[in-house]
Amino acid sequence: MVATSAALLQKVATRSPKWEGAAAAHARAEALRLHSEELVEQDSVAYLAYVEAVRSGKDEEAARGRTIEIPLGIVRVAAEVVELAGQLAVHGNRNLHADAVIAAILANAAAESAALLVAVNVEDADDPRLDEASELAERSEAGKDSLR
Repeated sequence: MVATSAALLQKVATRSPKWEGAAAAHARAEALRLHSEELVEQDSVAYLAYVEAVRSGKDEEAARGRTIEIPLGIVRVAAEVVELAGQLAVHGNRNLHADAVIAAILANAAAESAALLVAVNVEDADDPRLDEASELAERSEAGKDSLR
């Protein structure tokens, strides 16, 4: 969902030539899209590695760590996409305002989903990654809600 959101923002930025920040917004949206695509691939690999580590009893903690770090990365990217969507909703092509809002909605859903994965995979309730994921998801939701 994050990659789709970022792609929508690329479209909005491309169609917003009157805004001086459009080129930078497009470049950032593209970078976020590419990074989110990498994270999705890494997440699948990390999960399979974790299953194998549990079965074999080897390197389970390291494998568990990847099942936390990668979703946390997704939360980070998704929150940034929501922030960029807010900028494009304000400064971008008015005819594509809804696209920016939809990008924020989708990215927020991804942030909340990935934050849940962090929470499920963390064993220690005092793990600071829980707080970071939760705070980013809340910030993402607030950003999305501000666009409606």
